[in-house]
Amino acid sequence: MIVRTLDEINDTDRDVKGKTWRSRRLLLADDGMGYSMNDTIIHAGTVTEMEYKHHLEAVYCVKGEGTVTTCDDDVTYEIRPGTIYALNAHDHHILRAKTDLHLVCTFNPPLVGPETHGPDGAYPLLTPKDK
Repeated sequence: MIVRTLDEINDTDRDVKGKTWRSRRLLLADDGMGYSMNDTIIHAGTVTEMEYKHHLEAVYCVKGEGTVTTCDDDVTYEIRPGTIYALNAHDHHILRAKTDLHLVCTFNPPLVGPETHGPDGAYPLLTPKDK
């Protein structure tokens, strides 16, 4: 069994920060679950453009308000507590945070830990040996 707390992860190599976000990596590829799970904060007033070319992602909103817009068809969806969105087609999207968004994010294939968004908005596809 794996048991972790955010207090154990904060300010370690599992606490990864970008310009508009902070992602605490609860489960990673090395944990052997077949997916990774992050506790993520998107900072209020920010806009983050992403396109996960190598991963599928599901995002569940725990707290906050924002929108996600799919770039291919320019459709905008409201995000608030209790909302899930799944990027099942490697969707190019823009996330806008009206307030701090507290999200739980699951990735397949699993992240290994240090991934951050590249210039194309994607995480690189790493393996545990790349850590």
